[in-house]
Amino acid sequence: MPAITYELIKQDPLTGARAGIIHTPHGSFPTPIFMPVGTQASVKGVSPEELKELGAGIVLSNTYHLFLRPGSALVREAGGLHKFMNWDGAILTDSGGFQVFSLGELRKITEEGVTFRSHIDGSRKFLSPEVSMKVQMDLGSDIIMAFDECIPYPADYEYAKASTARTTRWAQRCKDAMTNEHQGLFGIVQGGMYKDLRTRSVNELVEMDFPGYAVGGLSVGESKELMYEMLDHTVGQLPANKPRYLMGVGTPDCLVEGVMHGIDMFDCVFPTRVARNGTAMTWQGRLVIKNSAYTSDFGPLEDGCDCYACRNFSRAYIRHLVRANEIFGLRLLSLHNLRFLQRFMQEMRQAIIEERFGEFRRNFLDSYNYSARNAD
Repeated sequence: MPAITYELIKQDPLTGARAGIIHTPHGSFPTPIFMPVGTQASVKGVSPEELKELGAGIVLSNTYHLFLRPGSALVREAGGLHKFMNWDGAILTDSGGFQVFSLGELRKITEEGVTFRSHIDGSRKFLSPEVSMKVQMDLGSDIIMAFDECIPYPADYEYAKASTARTTRWAQRCKDAMTNEHQGLFGIVQGGMYKDLRTRSVNELVEMDFPGYAVGGLSVGESKELMYEMLDHTVGQLPANKPRYLMGVGTPDCLVEGVMHGIDMFDCVFPTRVARNGTAMTWQGRLVIKNSAYTSDFGPLEDGCDCYACRNFSRAYIRHLVRANEIFGLRLLSLHNLRFLQRFMQEMRQAIIEERFGEFRRNFLDSYNYSARNAD
């Protein structure tokens, strides 16, 4: 039996939105789901116990960063990533491809792999499909990702065509190198903003029969309209009995649209990154807590929220902490934002099960305003 399996619970009859369960060696979790990002084997400012209280069923860690520091051999010696970070739920590790390709002039791509300079000390490093698989098997994550080339935006057709073909060849090499039956290897669909290349990528990866598929190369600078167009073209061609993962997306409007297109899994650093900038996520849009409107506002960050911050502290207090550069204030915002997204995904799932997802989407988009509220 595959390490990773998908169970469909309900599909919205009018859209592609679906509710399911993904089963892994470290437990099952409901979908659609947002995965908190723990780049360095830690979600910034949040403990594993807090993540469980927030409702997180799976977290993501970063192969590139753990490859550089502390090294996958040390994590393997510690008993794997679950023991190393004291997290007994599911873990997904990315392949390192996106981070490597974002290095620009600091890396060189060949058919064999990618040579690059460490952003930590400038030392020369090499990642290939085989190295990525070795690192991720050392880490022992439940879901591991194929090493791919993330196509930048914009990219001309010939570059995108050659890059997509290389990603396919690398995917096969990843599959050949991955030998741990307790892990599930996902293929990553590429193709840039070209529909024929995305169709070709899907067809070639599906033929390899991965236990799950990610849609990569989106949210890389293109308009949201173009991203949704590529999603609309791509997702319906993926197997209905396998998990579908949209990489690097975490704003509520994009999550709703991704779910509508049939995506099951999402990840992004967005909720903790904006928290560190003093921003809370709400159903109406983002709330910039530094703004003077909240100086003597003794209500919670958001009415009805059950997170630790909203249960115990006021906007005025959190504003004071943030303006005083107190770490606790940023932690409270991170806890709130992560809980907001878990609740958001749970309510979307319930709407799908109750066959009212279309209404949920319309109501949300009518009330959601991403612009900062009460800006000074």
